[in-house]
Amino acid sequence: MGVISQMNSRQMLKRIGNLLTTLLFILLLCMLFLVLVSKATGNEANLFGYQLKTVLSGSMEPNIETGSIIAIHTEGDKTQFHSGDVITFRTEDDMLVTHRIVEVIDNGNQYITKGDANDGKDLNPVLSQNVVGTYSGFTIPYIGYIMNFAETKEGAALLLILPGILLLGYALFTIRRTIKEVKQLIDDKNMRTE
Repeated sequence: MGVISQMNSRQMLKRIGNLLTTLLFILLLCMLFLVLVSKATGNEANLFGYQLKTVLSGSMEPNIETGSIIAIHTEGDKTQFHSGDVITFRTEDDMLVTHRIVEVIDNGNQYITKGDANDGKDLNPVLSQNVVGTYSGFTIPYIGYIMNFAETKEGAALLLILPGILLLGYALFTIRRTIKEVKQLIDDKNMRTE
């Protein structure tokens, strides 16, 4: 029973490892796809009404950490937000900022915002036409650093080459393991026939 239990544990760990590897690979491919689409079109990649944005400052910590990737919902009426909603908007300097609405003015045509970590409200009200979207609650910590690097020439090249190297390494590992298992089976068979 102990040997069977060990084999089942090994098989389970192997399956979990394969599942995690597959999920990470799919995530990497999705990120690569989004980066390449945004580079090729010059626009933000929009997937099912959502865009991924990188958080570059700590103004929304601890709720949204610096270097995180957040998903924002870009569709819908930009005058229907409420106090407490987190929005991403364009400033007069064409910078993207993600802050929480603390006050709604003129039936949603303007919003007063504030970063969660900031002491005071933002100086200028946000016009509803400058709202890009609302924070969906989806965050991946620290991936934003990788995404920012991926937007450079070196980063884009690395993201194109790295998956190939990883796949090659995984293939070599799998081939080596299979050869070892076949040799073990042959040795076991030879020992039984002696």
